[in-house]
Amino acid sequence: MFKIQTLNKIAACGLERLPRDNYESATEIVNPDGILLRSADMHSMDIPASVLAIARAGAGVNNIPLPKCTDRGIVVFNTPGANANAVKELVIASLLLSSRNLFEAITWSQSLKGKEGVPELVEKGKSAFVGPEIQGKTLGVIGLGAIGVKVANAASALGMKVMGFDPFVSVEAAWNLSRDVVKAPSLDALIAEADYITIHVPLTADTKNLFNAERISRAKKGMRLFNFSRSGLVDNAALKAALVSGQMGGYVIDFPEEELLGVEKVLPIPHLGASTPEAEDNCAIMAANQIREYLEYGNIKNSVNFPLCELAPSGKTRITVANRNVPNVISNLTAKIGAMGLNIDDMLNKNRGEIAYNIIDVSGEVPADAVDKLKSVDGVIAVRVIVNCK
Repeated sequence: MFKIQTLNKIAACGLERLPRDNYESATEIVNPDGILLRSADMHSMDIPASVLAIARAGAGVNNIPLPKCTDRGIVVFNTPGANANAVKELVIASLLLSSRNLFEAITWSQSLKGKEGVPELVEKGKSAFVGPEIQGKTLGVIGLGAIGVKVANAASALGMKVMGFDPFVSVEAAWNLSRDVVKAPSLDALIAEADYITIHVPLTADTKNLFNAERISRAKKGMRLFNFSRSGLVDNAALKAALVSGQMGGYVIDFPEEELLGVEKVLPIPHLGASTPEAEDNCAIMAANQIREYLEYGNIKNSVNFPLCELAPSGKTRITVANRNVPNVISNLTAKIGAMGLNIDDMLNKNRGEIAYNIIDVSGEVPADAVDKLKSVDGVIAVRVIVNCK
């Protein structure tokens, strides 16, 4: 029986993917094997020693202490693409909302309540909110992952000229990208050409304040910026100065920050990018499937700290090993497995930077002290034995 602790409310359709005859899930549970969460902050949490995997029903994992998890051999999963359509729709809506000044216009219309001659006031005042159409304008998409590709394709279908920039674009993303999307030779080239720019990259040391005063100064005058990724990607002081000077025409952010509230031309959306019933269901299902696949078979897909590693179940005993990616670990592991009288029938080894992961299917009776013996190999972080893996 596997125990799953839920730190947030997880959609029922996701929990239903965990068979009740083999899984127990609750918000409070002793010695959980896995953790499912959405936005709960785990940085101050004392993660139980029993935890083997953590799955976030969402894309960002800033709320999970990745280095600590990796050091303990805890595999952390996210659900890339599960909420991509929801975010895409809100980005497109925001393009229209911002370009046509709809929020300001609607707010002004509401202020006319109780005044005489509303139709006349509307006709007289509407010119203050005139904004350009997006058709024929250039949209720059920074980051061509699951969301960026969908945004680029949708904008292209609406008649926009779309430039994309992502030095790490995957083969799958490239295949899904519309042929009408132009590859920008550099980030600066995209910034110089775009009327609208939307950001879809994670917050890292390299992307912090990606849009600073220098980059904003290189943009087209009146450029509108859309941030549905993370706070910290834009230098707020530089942003406010650019909005005042007219260098930027607007900023839409899905992560309201106190210093931007009430700032003219800033539209703060209360983190609604993935907040649709469909996205929440998709994320929950994907997270549950991934944690189940790992707990039952040792397979890893969509982990943010371990490599992709999948081997079809053989019905035999399976040993999984997480280790530092250093020389001699594999040879020492296989030597110890052989010394136990076990035959290796199939094996897969993958690495991701400093971390490696192995799936080893064996024949023979695995001794009770197998885990301890394999853990004694220098560089090994965690070992599991899965009996009758089928």
